[in-house]
Amino acid sequence: MTNTIRCVILDDEMLALTYLKLLCEQIEGVEVVKAFNRPELFLKEIHSIDCDVCIMDIEMPLMNGLEVASKIPQIPIVFTTAYKEYAADAFDLNVVDYVRKKKKKDRLEQALRKVKIRETVSETLFFEWNTGLGKTKISTESVLYIKTSEIDSRDKVAILDDYSELTLKNINFRSLLELLPKEHFVQINKKEVISIKIIKAFSGTVIVTTLSESTGLPLKLQLSHAYKDAFEKMMKI
Repeated sequence: MTNTIRCVILDDEMLALTYLKLLCEQIEGVEVVKAFNRPELFLKEIHSIDCDVCIMDIEMPLMNGLEVASKIPQIPIVFTTAYKEYAADAFDLNVVDYVRKKKKKDRLEQALRKVKIRETVSETLFFEWNTGLGKTKISTESVLYIKTSEIDSRDKVAILDDYSELTLKNINFRSLLELLPKEHFVQINKKEVISIKIIKAFSGTVIVTTLSESTGLPLKLQLSHAYKDAFEKMMKI
């Protein structure tokens, strides 16, 4: 992705569409490539448009935003809507953020910053550490989540992007964080470090991730008070 975030907007209400377009144009580094007020036209053209994110309403006639998003799983989505009850459904899709209507510029800017963070976590770096396989080179890009081993607290378990697990032998989080890109990983409590690209939403002390529980529901992690300031600073709240 270039330094410019290229976005496409979809909202069936022309007034809301115009307002959202103006709001985006006020944010540095954001370009509105095209705006649509009809979902069917959006779907007809979107695959030929070079964009980084789609900003769309959820409540629309004939086809709502959830249905539209399900047809373009490869494109990150920022939902804007006045209907709070849709938030949980949005987590099943490729949704970067969920912004209530009557939004302010800084809230939309925060959502678009998440898009940029997702896309810039692309440089493949490696760190080396002893694992159950011996000395192993591990791609930092493949690491999603690291937690303290339940078998031996001196060890850490890394969850990789193929959902396999790798045990890192006898390492503390301070040493581990020195091996990882500091702009992409953050410690959220005494027992867990996460890649910021798995963050879907957070509120108070709860972080909703792109990972799933065995039940199929999104994995939610606890943000401890001691780590909250550093977390919020990284997320630039």
